[in-house]
This record gives sequence, structure tokens and C-alpha cells, in this order.
Amino acid sequence: MKIVIVGCGKVGRTIAEQLDGEGHSITVVDSNPRCVNRMAEHLDVMGVEGDGASRAVLSEAGVENADLVIAVADKDELNLYICLLAHCIGAKNTIARVRKPVYHKNITEIQAMRKAIGLSLMINPEKIAALEMSRLIRFPSAIEVDSFARGNVEIYTLRLRPDHFLVGKKIADISLLKGDIFKGESRICLVERDDEVIIPGGDFVFAPNDKVSFICTPAKASWLFKKFNKASAAKAKNVMIIGGSRTAYYLADILKESSINVKIIEKDPSRCDELSDLLPGVNIIRGDALNEELLDAEGVEKMDAIVTLMHLDEENIMLSLYARQKSNAKCITKVERIVFDKIVDTMPLDSVIRPRELTAEAIVHYVRAVKNSEGSNVESLYKLNDGKAEALEFKVMSKDSPVVGKPLKSLVFKPNLQIACITRRGRVIIPKGEDTIEPDDFVVVVTTQKGLQNIDSVLAERS
Repeated sequence: MKIVIVGCGKVGRTIAEQLDGEGHSITVVDSNPRCVNRMAEHLDVMGVEGDGASRAVLSEAGVENADLVIAVADKDELNLYICLLAHCIGAKNTIARVRKPVYHKNITEIQAMRKAIGLSLMINPEKIAALEMSRLIRFPSAIEVDSFARGNVEIYTLRLRPDHFLVGKKIADISLLKGDIFKGESRICLVERDDEVIIPGGDFVFAPNDKVSFICTPAKASWLFKKFNKASAAKAKNVMIIGGSRTAYYLADILKESSINVKIIEKDPSRCDELSDLLPGVNIIRGDALNEELLDAEGVEKMDAIVTLMHLDEENIMLSLYARQKSNAKCITKVERIVFDKIVDTMPLDSVIRPRELTAEAIVHYVRAVKNSEGSNVESLYKLNDGKAEALEFKVMSKDSPVVGKPLKSLVFKPNLQIACITRRGRVIIPKGEDTIEPDDFVVVVTTQKGLQNIDSVLAERS
């Protein structure tokens, strides 16, 4: 696809990296020549210097022939205008980053506005991050949650403590433990140990600190988490959010709808007033969260979950580490700068959220959906375990596919690949060897293989 990205800031760069890695033709536009040149030097992209709100600049970038224009400039209104202009020039699809809550309040108005300006998608990094955080709070012992099949299936990741009953056991023996905790309704699909990602077979033996990913329906997840870890399966009732950002607003708004007690600590008095008006029923505390006495006084040790949303990564990391010392709460840490990745991964943090990467992934999902309408059968793709593995959702388009109609046990798959789930007419199937893949099925594949383009490519090449 030919894609034009207007805005070469942090989000724009992350999106360009993801889409470039997907093999698309990318052109970036920004008025800052240093940003344009830096991206053109490090990525396989074309760079255009100039004002993205200029018709002449957009034409120079080839917008009239673009399959997709993504506007991620600093201001919401500018992004909406760029998408309107791109649509008028001839772009097939447009995406605008729109962050202000006022643009997301009324669904009817949003739909009318999108139709009026030819906008394909409005994307909000803060709201995406808040939704991810809310899923993690829903299952406190999970460190990662990814959704598939239009929300009918999710992949949950947790870390095994040294005393966990699975440690030292084989996957093949799980059916003999705890009355068969999976009951054919869930499957372990991925394990990360140290720096290695493994698609486990029946002989795989669990070890302390393994990060274990399993797939099941949301309806079964609560029951399964109780079996996995009774001590941390209880639903969070009290949540502390440190920092009164837009993400904090979206997260608190989601949590209070689930009758969760939410407390936000924010230093800026004017922002406290805004949040008090926006979030009736949420406890807004004015104060400096870097003050240990304040955190202790506000009951940090009694919280079920603590989310750090300060502007600086260093502050978020430090506060999460302090919260882990003081409580048994689930700690969620927002980190923006990629330079911290390797360091952060070595720290004893529960869950780390990177809004830019979540935004880029959401756009990649949209791009894959557009490609699907043009003949590809990849519905969605998620990067798992910091990109070491992928979970892809395929739609089976042809009855002539070599995977259709044959028992899975008779097929020879590529190494390090697992058919994790099949969705057939809304029914979720955790497949066994006798199950088959049929036309119009949605199939979730978990693998460390890269570059799978269709369901046929899951099969090993014949020698």
C-alpha cells in the first residue's frame, strides 16, 4: 500500500517503523527538516519537507494516489483538516489522531463528522492505552492482555512465581492437575524464558519466572485465573492513578463504570478542578505524588492496582518500584521512550504500557483490514513478548486451501507455530488434532515465524 504519514514526531516515527516493516511504500511529511531527514536516513521511506496542511505539499507527497493518509500532527483540529484536504485531493482512506475527550463523547456526532470529512478512522493513543490498562486491572495477575476475533477471544500472559503449582510440571501432565484446569476451553500457546520465546509442546517443563501466555474466551478467563492463582485472581476494587493526564481521565471513566473506587493524585490545581468536573464520583487528590508521605497517607499499601501516568518515564518507573515495595498492588507503568526498553525489561515491574506502540499496532490492524478487503486474508496481527513472537488472525477465504477440511493432526506446520484458536460462526473452538479448518473460519496462529501472509503459509514447505 502507498501510505503518507503527516507528522514525524514520536508517534509518527513509531507508526512509520511498523508499517515500513510490513513492506508498505511510506512517505513522511513534516515542516521540521531534521525530523524528515532522520526518518529518511533510518527507514526505507521518502521524505517531504513542508506544511502538511498545504495542498501543494500533500500533492508533492503523492496524496492523490495514496491508499492511506495518517495525520499525527500536534493538534487535533489540524489532523482533521489534513484528512479532509487529503480526502478532497483523492486519498482513498484517512486516519486522524484525535486526543481531546470532547471529540469522543458523542458517538452519533463522531459518525456524522467522520462521514462529512471522509474520515476512515479516528485514533486516540490515550484512550487506547486506557483500555489496555483497564483489561490488565480486570485480571490483576495478568501482565499482558490481547484481544482477537472481535473481542470473543483473548490472550493472557502471566508470570509464574517460584511456588506456582505448574513449576516443574510438563504441559502433557496438566490434565492430571487441579481437575484439568483447561477442560479443552483454553490452551497455553507461548512461553518466554529469559530472552527466549518458545511455542511449547507436550514435553515442555515449566520453570520459575516463566512468562506464560494462554488463549481463551473472556467468559472463561475469570474461572481460569482463579485456578491459576487464587491469591491474585480477585477483581480490583481500589485503584490509585498517579498523574492527571488525558489517559488518567479515560481510565478513570472506564473504571468507575465498573463500580471500582478510583483515586487520582495530581499536582496542578487547575487540572484537579477540570478532573473533578469531568469525573463525578472519582476522588481527586491535589498533591505531589513524589512525596512518600502523601502516598502513604492516601493508602498506597491498601490499593489493588496502581497506575503511574506522570509525564516523565523516570518518575513513573520510580513510583511503580516504590508501590511494589509498599503494597501487593498490581502496578502498571507508562513508558514513552524506546531507549528505556532494555533497561525496563530487567526491572521488577508488573506491566509496562507504551502508548505509541499501541497506537502503531492499532493502525497496522486497520491497514491489514484494508488489505483483507483487497484480497489478503490477514485480519489482524499482534506483536507478543516485545516483538519476539506474533499472533495473527487469518480469515479462511478459499475452500481450495490446503489447510481446509483436513484434521489438524494430519497437517505438517512450520516449526515454532501453533493453531491456537478457531472461530466459526461466532463459536470459539480451542482445536484438538481431530478438528478441521473450514471456509469462512477465523484462525488465530501464534508463532515466532515472521512474514506469514496467508493461512496457507502456516504449512511447512515440502522437501
